[in-house]
Amino acid sequence: MQILLAEEMRALDRAAEEEIGIPGLVLMENAGRAVADAAEKLLGNCCHKKIIIFAGKGNNGGDGSGAGRWIHNRGAEVTLVLAGAAEELSGSAADELQYFIACGLPVLEIKDYEEENLFAEIENRALQADLIVDALLGTGFSGAMRPLFRRLCQCINRVRAGADAGKVLAVDIPTGVNADTGAADPYAVRADATITMALPKLGLYLYPGASYAGEIQVADIGMPALLLQKADSSRILVTRELVKSMLPERPKNAHKGSVGRVVVAAGSCGYTGAAALSSFAAVKSGAGLVTLLTPENAREILAVKLTEVMVKGLPVQDLLPMRDEALELISEALEKADVLAIGPGFGTAEETGTLIREVLVVANVPCVIDADAITALQDHTELLSHMLAEKVLTPHLGEMARITGMKIAEIEKNRVEVARAYAEKWQAVLVLKGTPTVIALPDGTAYLNNNGTPAMATGGSGDVLTGLIAALIGQGLPAADAAVAGVYLHGLAGELAANGCVGMAASELLEKIPEARKKVCEQN
Repeated sequence: MQILLAEEMRALDRAAEEEIGIPGLVLMENAGRAVADAAEKLLGNCCHKKIIIFAGKGNNGGDGSGAGRWIHNRGAEVTLVLAGAAEELSGSAADELQYFIACGLPVLEIKDYEEENLFAEIENRALQADLIVDALLGTGFSGAMRPLFRRLCQCINRVRAGADAGKVLAVDIPTGVNADTGAADPYAVRADATITMALPKLGLYLYPGASYAGEIQVADIGMPALLLQKADSSRILVTRELVKSMLPERPKNAHKGSVGRVVVAAGSCGYTGAAALSSFAAVKSGAGLVTLLTPENAREILAVKLTEVMVKGLPVQDLLPMRDEALELISEALEKADVLAIGPGFGTAEETGTLIREVLVVANVPCVIDADAITALQDHTELLSHMLAEKVLTPHLGEMARITGMKIAEIEKNRVEVARAYAEKWQAVLVLKGTPTVIALPDGTAYLNNNGTPAMATGGSGDVLTGLIAALIGQGLPAADAAVAGVYLHGLAGELAANGCVGMAASELLEKIPEARKKVCEQN
């Protein structure tokens, strides 16, 4: 599913009217009905419920006015709070308001943020409401809100924070959230759910905006499929359906040599956990044969930990891998491999960094580059363009900052564009971990994945992802598909393992990978 910017959505609306001939009022009517459906979903039943709709003067407010009639028809008591004067509205929004009024439904017009008596009445009605619908400002908002809107948003948020508060449903995007960047006004509405029209908006998935949106629902408002397919966006939301289409079906005559030979170069003395997690994750993700190459002084511990992985030692000198001998052994292993995962716990010594870089240059199979292998690229990212093989880099924010020279805050603020820029520059699939995780491709396409749980913020989660992606590549997926599917399965496995709790261990996460894959591949 494509993710749009505000201007891309406006272009879609114009195309529907100018190219297809669908009046804007028809789409607004459909949007109003979708809001009513979302309201019923939140409440269970609208009949005899009290609902207050906060509406602005633009199309977002028009969606709210239209929703009011649909909700009233389902038996609810509806009040509309209009931020402005009715005569100031124009176009379809004015039409929807007049239909609302003609149905005998009450409208409270508030034109000034200092109208204390009217604000007291509005807040009293909001306190009694089972549901508040936020249709004040839509995707056109940027910057800071005017005082009237800030005060109305304060009212909504104050009521929502109460002990017996009703739910808050935002129309298209919570008021005060920038639809393109996710930036949020300090007084932005905090919604329990957001019903967004036709296609989702980028700001709903970027923080801090994502924290205001609640559960995101995408409404079909009758936008022609022809236009949706032509929508000019290189941002794609990762969904179960998309991942299911990427995952291969395991042949009945599969054998261990036909479903992925994964080589993992990882671990070091005192840092065996990362190597164990990434290797065993490859096993649990369906790889047929997994070989772990680790320094000899870590081999015995890992051999005990990993009964289903072939653990081989790399010669060491002064506790570090001997570069020439280790390079030869890794190169030999890659001759029979389908994919290499390199980096978790491998160490950051200068000699190890040199070994990692030499391995990447000679590798002739796709490489999943993580952790210490990413650190080894600091000041050496030019070698990425010299690599013979496909490559997937999986940095977290700190590692991304380390190899780009950017500040973490700068990357976080522009995570989609930063990921796209460096995926193109390095000609790599770039998995920028975080919330959301961005999977950027060299052609400029960016996938956003927003599943998972805060419980996954624990040591070792990233090592599991490395093994998971490597295993999918070994099973024949292109590197891009393996990264997208791997990130989604990783998030779903985290949800299953955490089960709503905090305190999950990374080893519990990897145990849920098979169940996550089963859930994705099940029939709807």
